[in-house]
Amino acid sequence: MLEMWFDPWVGKIPWSRNWQPTPVFLPGKFHGQRNLGPDRCRQALLRIGVNMMALPGGRHLDSIPLPGQRPHLMQVDSVQRWMEDLKLMTECECMCVLQAKPISLEEDAQGDLILAGGPGPGDPLQLLLKRGWVISTELRRIGQKLAQDRWARVHSMSVRLTCHARSMVSEYSAVSRNSSQEMSQIEKLLMEKCSELSVVTERCLQVENEHVLKSMKACVSETLSTLGEHFGQLLELALTREVQALVRKIDASDNIYTTESTTGNLFSLTQEGAPLCRIIAKEGGVVALFKICRQDTLRCLYPQALRTLASICCVEEGVHQLEKVDGVLCLADILTDDSHSEATRAEAAAVVAQVTSPHLPFTQHLSSFLESMEEIVTALVKLCQEASSGEVFLLASAALANITFFDTMACEMLLQLNAIRVLLEACSDKQRVDTPYTRDQIVTILANMSVLEQCASDIIQENGVQLIMGMLSEKPRSGTPAEVAACERVQQKAAVTLARLSRDPDVAREAVRLSCMSRLIELCRSPSERNSSDAVLVACLAALRRLAGVCPEGLQDSDFQQLVQPRLVDSFLLCSNMEESFV
Repeated sequence: MLEMWFDPWVGKIPWSRNWQPTPVFLPGKFHGQRNLGPDRCRQALLRIGVNMMALPGGRHLDSIPLPGQRPHLMQVDSVQRWMEDLKLMTECECMCVLQAKPISLEEDAQGDLILAGGPGPGDPLQLLLKRGWVISTELRRIGQKLAQDRWARVHSMSVRLTCHARSMVSEYSAVSRNSSQEMSQIEKLLMEKCSELSVVTERCLQVENEHVLKSMKACVSETLSTLGEHFGQLLELALTREVQALVRKIDASDNIYTTESTTGNLFSLTQEGAPLCRIIAKEGGVVALFKICRQDTLRCLYPQALRTLASICCVEEGVHQLEKVDGVLCLADILTDDSHSEATRAEAAAVVAQVTSPHLPFTQHLSSFLESMEEIVTALVKLCQEASSGEVFLLASAALANITFFDTMACEMLLQLNAIRVLLEACSDKQRVDTPYTRDQIVTILANMSVLEQCASDIIQENGVQLIMGMLSEKPRSGTPAEVAACERVQQKAAVTLARLSRDPDVAREAVRLSCMSRLIELCRSPSERNSSDAVLVACLAALRRLAGVCPEGLQDSDFQQLVQPRLVDSFLLCSNMEESFV
């Protein structure tokens, strides 16, 4: 619903950018002016009507002359003076009104807008999510206004918060089953705190003493904090109840369409953030989804169930539940079974990538993964080799990249499986490798494998040094922050890989022959080439020093004195403060 605002001329009108106020002045109500007679009023209104008629092109008709001589300007009453100047002042008056009634986010129309569509009848989940979002936003904004001592805004928003909370409670009660005693108690506490907040903020409006107001501010802040706690408890209880209903529905359903619809609802909930993923994991969502993945009659639902599992496993509770139900073994069975579709195996690879993520500390304790690691790694390499699209290759390579962090044995397995050849061949296939995100996974695997001495010979044999040289020149296409960050990671890891591989003199000489040193110097000296990334700079300096140790003749004296000879930290400070020359 669009914001309603009051204009003293025309009353309450929904704002529209094409709307212009049409003032109606009552005669005789202006200070220092006499009342006008009925004839003068009719003539005045006639002139208003004629002057407001617009011709094509925005021009207005000239005023129709009224009977009699036009009086002197200073002798004309205020209504007639306004009528004379109307066609010149209309636009200015409109602008003045708009400036006096600013349209901004501060007016908090978003809360009304989000509920304009409203949840459908009998849809308690959407009701909770929408109302929950609005109330959370209101709580945050009240906190901001309270910090600014804007008491009028704090009070008005507190009243509105009370309305939203009351609506959520009543609407959810109408569409849900009988509430538990715990929910009813928290609902009561929530509404009591809302009323208390409205009363105390109204009282603050009447206080002028700053010391008293400061003490009352602490009281308001405490009330607001307690209200937020009650709201969070109520929302969690209600969402837990709805998630339990969805999980029971999946367990009890013998209809494939019902199971598909319910699984889709569960996936939508996982997209609302980590708190909901925790609720789903605690209420048996992981168990129910793996139950689907173990039934041959539901194979068409495997991709959707696995996609939901990957989202749930972003939280610790999801990974723990996966381990309890032997989820890793189930994933290994799916990945190694060629009768499953590529889409199914790709989604299984996504779950593997999630549960082995090096960014999540709790995944490092997944002991059951080691038992099936060889089977999973073998299946993932095969999936990379046979991938029909960039998305499938990305998921499989991301899982492999994470596994190389998970356990050092994985790198030896990859070496035995000729994974280097598979990955480097894929780099020349634009259908599989066409984004910096995919190249980021490939160079991660190469960087982690490069710690093995026997890796260097495979890299040279497959022309891998040339590929790494190309990755040093990775550039974003769209310029989005995510893509720029991915390109930085590719450059950094390519330099790290080169530094590690250059322990082998053959690799170092091949790198010098391909002008890798020139590119590394360019990355060090030109901030724009590395997007001013310090991580890329450090990696390039390390790689350059390693190559210079094998082939020092490839460097000019100035490069050697500035980039190789000093301490690494001194060269870093020199290059990080270097300004580009446009001469």
